[in-house]
Amino acid sequence: MTESKPVHITVLLQEAVDALLQADAGVDGAYVDATFGRGGHSRLILSRLSAQGRLQAFDKDLEAIAEARRIEDPRFSIRHEGFANLSDLPDGSVDGVLMDLGVSSPQIDSPERGFSFRFDGPLDMRMDTTRGESVAEWLATATVDQITEVIRDYGEERFAFQIAKALVARRQERGPISTTADLAQLVADTVKTREPGKDPATRTFQAFRIFINAELEELEQALTASLRVLRPGARLVVISFHSLEDRIVKQFMAKHSKEVVDRRVPFAAPVQMRLNALGRVKPSAEEVAGNPRSRSAIMRIAERTEVPA
Repeated sequence: MTESKPVHITVLLQEAVDALLQADAGVDGAYVDATFGRGGHSRLILSRLSAQGRLQAFDKDLEAIAEARRIEDPRFSIRHEGFANLSDLPDGSVDGVLMDLGVSSPQIDSPERGFSFRFDGPLDMRMDTTRGESVAEWLATATVDQITEVIRDYGEERFAFQIAKALVARRQERGPISTTADLAQLVADTVKTREPGKDPATRTFQAFRIFINAELEELEQALTASLRVLRPGARLVVISFHSLEDRIVKQFMAKHSKEVVDRRVPFAAPVQMRLNALGRVKPSAEEVAGNPRSRSAIMRIAERTEVPA
C-alpha cells in the first residue's frame, strides 16, 4: 500500500480572501500572498481576480516553491524569499498583503523536516533547508543559558531551565541530540507535569522552530514593510496561531491605528494614524471540527489609511 501524502487544509480560506479583496482596488488590484505555503489562499485569490489583477507570493520553503511553480498563470509570480523581503517592493505598490503564519501540514507531517515530535526524523526544523543551521547543529554548541532563554521566551515553557540542563548533560554524556524522537523523549523525561491534551514536548518544539527560523523577528520586519508598500485603501490580513505572534500583530495594528502626540513637542502636529484596525475573526465551530489544527487561529484585519501630504 502506498503511503498517502500529508494534505494541507488552508485555515480561514474564504474569510481571509474576502477580507483581502475588500480593498479599494477590489479584483483589479495587485496583491501579495506573503506566505504561499501550499497555495490555498493564492489559488482562491487568483480565481477571484480580474484579468488586470496581479498576485505575487513569497516563501522560503523549497517544497512550497515547487508547488507554486505548478501554477501557470501570467498574473502570478513566486519569490524564494522570506516575507521580510516585502521591503524590496516599491512604495505604495500593493493593494493587499495576506500573511498566514501557520506551518503547513506537509511540513509538520514530513518526518525528514523535523518539525514534529510525532514522527522520528532528523532534528532540522528549518523552513529553508538551503541556508542556516538546523536545530541539531545549534544544540551541539549552545549553552544552558542560551537554550533556557529560547525555550522560555519562544515556548513559554515553565521547565525551560530543567530541559536545557538535561540537553547539555545528554550532550556531555553521549553526544548531542540529533533526532526528534530523542528530543521528545528527553523532554518527556524532564517535564513531570503535563498540560491536559498536550504532549510535554509541544512548547519546546515550538520554541526551537520559532528561534531557528527567526520567525518573530521576520514577522516584525514584514509588518513594518507592509506599511510602506500598501497604498491607501489597501488591506492587511494576518492569520496567527499562537499568542506570541498574535500579540505582535495586535500591538502593531493598535499602535498604527491611532494618532500619536509627542508630549515633548506640544505644538508639533501629531503623527497620523496609518492603519484602521477592522477587527478579528476566528474559525467557526464547523471549521475547527473539520480541521482541529485551526482551533488556535486568529485573523486580524486592517486597512491602510490615507498618507498625509
